[in-house]
Amino acid sequence: MTPLLQVQGLRVAFGDREVVHGIDFSIAVGEKLALVGESGSGKTVSALSLLGLVQGAKVTGSAQFADTGDLLHMPERALRAIRGQDIAMIFQEPMTALNPVFTIGEQIAEVLQEKMGLAPVESAQAAIQLIADTGIPEPERRARAYPHQLSGGQRQRAMIAMALACRPKLLLADEPTTALDVTVRKQILDLLKQLQVKYGMAVLLITHDLSLVRQFADRVAVLEAGYVVEQGDVTEVFACPQHPYTQRLLDSKPLRNVVEPQLNAPTALSANGLRVVYPIPRPGVRGWFSNGEFIAVCDAHIDLPVGQTLGVVGESGSGKSTLALAALGLMKFQGNLSALGQRWGQSKVIDLALRKQIQVVFQDPFSSLSPRLTVEELVGEGLLVHAPEVDRIGRKGLVMAALRDVGLGEDEFPGLLQRYPHQFSGGQRQRLAIARALILEPSVLVLDEPTSALDVTMAQQVLQLLQGLQRKRGLSYLLITHDVGVIRAMAHQVIVMQSGNIVESGSITEVLEQPRHEYTRTLLAAAD
Repeated sequence: MTPLLQVQGLRVAFGDREVVHGIDFSIAVGEKLALVGESGSGKTVSALSLLGLVQGAKVTGSAQFADTGDLLHMPERALRAIRGQDIAMIFQEPMTALNPVFTIGEQIAEVLQEKMGLAPVESAQAAIQLIADTGIPEPERRARAYPHQLSGGQRQRAMIAMALACRPKLLLADEPTTALDVTVRKQILDLLKQLQVKYGMAVLLITHDLSLVRQFADRVAVLEAGYVVEQGDVTEVFACPQHPYTQRLLDSKPLRNVVEPQLNAPTALSANGLRVVYPIPRPGVRGWFSNGEFIAVCDAHIDLPVGQTLGVVGESGSGKSTLALAALGLMKFQGNLSALGQRWGQSKVIDLALRKQIQVVFQDPFSSLSPRLTVEELVGEGLLVHAPEVDRIGRKGLVMAALRDVGLGEDEFPGLLQRYPHQFSGGQRQRLAIARALILEPSVLVLDEPTSALDVTMAQQVLQLLQGLQRKRGLSYLLITHDVGVIRAMAHQVIVMQSGNIVESGSITEVLEQPRHEYTRTLLAAAD
């Protein structure tokens, strides 16, 4: 097949440190190639370097693109003409890639005016049509919406519409579905397949999601620490991987290793008739006098026994995170909700004691950990509030003990306590977040998507850590996730949420092996 892009000897270095070491790969016209590897393997840097988007990097080698020449040796003016027109890119996080002060329609129209020379009226109409092509409902209304007014899946579709505005020959898709739930992920994947066939473009997919590669790509190139260690047809590589690193990636699936539930175990967290309502403005004159209401959680019943894991699964907007916030006492609610035998809101003294016993680990440790605090300050911060009697030397000892519990020590990380979050990998930052929660010796941990921002091997390590901590400390977990694989590995009981309602609940065997509700069956089918 005729190569559209031929990359040879690509090297990327920052100062004296080389991060991509002379890799070779090619993409034919209309082909789908996946670059696969862990965080830090060089996937994104390799793709960005093709368009000259890596600041401060020394890039060598060659990247022959169609009949336009070598991308790596083009003058900036020529490269700027190719960006967005012949080669477009979908970035990983649309909320940071989209401009928050312009509407979606304005941002797509800007590309059409700049690259295609369309008049403002023509570009506005073309933007609406592109939004419709990507499956966003009510395209005219959504074109007037700002990024924060769209769901995660709709923002990603808007990014796709912008990337495809000029019908590029090559699309670079950098982790296009990482932050999306399973059903939206499948929708985006199907959309990319349809548009790829419709426009006849080639796609370079950058991902750590092996199931995404299996479903989407024609060929795969596996990167480890800046080297291509294996590449070939997806079916052949997945069926018979030759390199140990590829074998390890394919074997990095969440493994179930949890304690068996005890009969008649006491209750750590329970809710009966739980209801959470958000006020929303009413349209017209009625909005002058009163607000309407949006029911985020409706009549929820949950029961989390001591030492067990209750998995809460559902799409974005199903009410999972709102339920978690209510369980943490951070959201006003109606109905009965008790933690460790106490109800939130009885008094400040009771609430303070409960906050020590119920801690949380958030989805993205990079945003949940303050970049200005050292490891010692981050992990020990809770002691200042809940154990003010402990002096500085005592706090330091407790911080070191918590770090050892999560597998971080001075032997591996010299000067560990004085380091900052940006000096760690994603999996290591998540371990810091877990240590920060564990230092108060809680009874319940709320885990809000604890592995969705991690690649497969790091996610497996974090899950193994959480399983070991549960066995060692008898912790109870309220696990919020859209990843059915994580539920299979961790949960004892499962509840399925849709539009604020619990549509199905029961043991992991009952819900995942014998689902009764159509929505549950849809979720499981999208995850396979």
